[in-house]
Amino acid sequence: MSSEWSNGCFWNALTGETLAKRLFRTVEGDDSIMPPKVTVVGVGAVGMACAFSLVQQGLVSELALVDIDKPKMEGEVLDLQHGMVFANPVKVVGSVDPSSSVGSDLIIITAGARQREGEPRLSLVQRNVNIYKSLIPKLVELSPNTIFLVVSNPVDVLTYVTWKLSGLPPHRVIGSGTNLDSSRFRVLLADRLNVAPSSVHGWVIGEHGDSSVPVWSGVNVAGVSLKQLCPKFGEPGDPEKWADAHKQVVDSAYEVIKLKGYTCWAIGLSVASLTQCILRNERRVVAISTLVKGVHGVETDVFLSVPAVLSRRGIDRIVVQDLTDSERENVLKSAKTLHECQESIQF
Repeated sequence: MSSEWSNGCFWNALTGETLAKRLFRTVEGDDSIMPPKVTVVGVGAVGMACAFSLVQQGLVSELALVDIDKPKMEGEVLDLQHGMVFANPVKVVGSVDPSSSVGSDLIIITAGARQREGEPRLSLVQRNVNIYKSLIPKLVELSPNTIFLVVSNPVDVLTYVTWKLSGLPPHRVIGSGTNLDSSRFRVLLADRLNVAPSSVHGWVIGEHGDSSVPVWSGVNVAGVSLKQLCPKFGEPGDPEKWADAHKQVVDSAYEVIKLKGYTCWAIGLSVASLTQCILRNERRVVAISTLVKGVHGVETDVFLSVPAVLSRRGIDRIVVQDLTDSERENVLKSAKTLHECQESIQF
């Protein structure tokens, strides 16, 4: 038996025929149909929560991890590869430069300086802009047809920076925005109403952060407006203090950072949901950061979160909500805050 095997291996060496070639027969197929590839830039806590969620939910066939910390990047690649028997098969690759990202359908940006405890998101801007300047153009060169999904904070400003540096049309540059804020908002409202979060419909728009805007006028359960049932709903003077739900949304990330040093799992699941929406062309309406010039009276080039139809081409359409005067005013304040921040950016 051993001599036959040795002779077989010897014959393979002479003919150049590999074991795989002897085992399989090639079937002709259409090479133009390529399975989806996603790149995650940054293998910190948030990046790996995104990567793990994508693998676990079977959303990609190839996943590229990019990070300048070579040992960390290589370790994360190996760790994911070793678990493929227990998950949907995914080819996992990595590199310290953007080279492994070539041909990506979607590029998720999580790289950047970590937010410190109590640090406002907007104070992170210039530190992260300097990272993006050397990164974004190279990624676009390798994947000219890609869609960018920016997650790093401050996400709205950095989505604007990515748009400016990439040269891509705005519908292909998206920020994770208030998708997670809206989720937190619905969970908190649902908890008080004792119903499932999926049964409560409500939106947080504007900046992902301290000046975000809860759309109290649009909150409903089964189409029943809670504002119509209680005109003081979400306003000062509301005896039931529903406005506390939005304060909890704003403070939630700071609370998690205080307790464990960073956030990761919730945003990872949020990003996986947005990825699924894009790659499967689901056309779901989600709260994501996009260019809102001309929407709700915004007159400057700023990225803010609004409900938008998300599809395989990126942002397909924006839903123009019927806001109250105070809600619209708060959106404009949010836009002004971000625009003033953008004015100080050094490209």
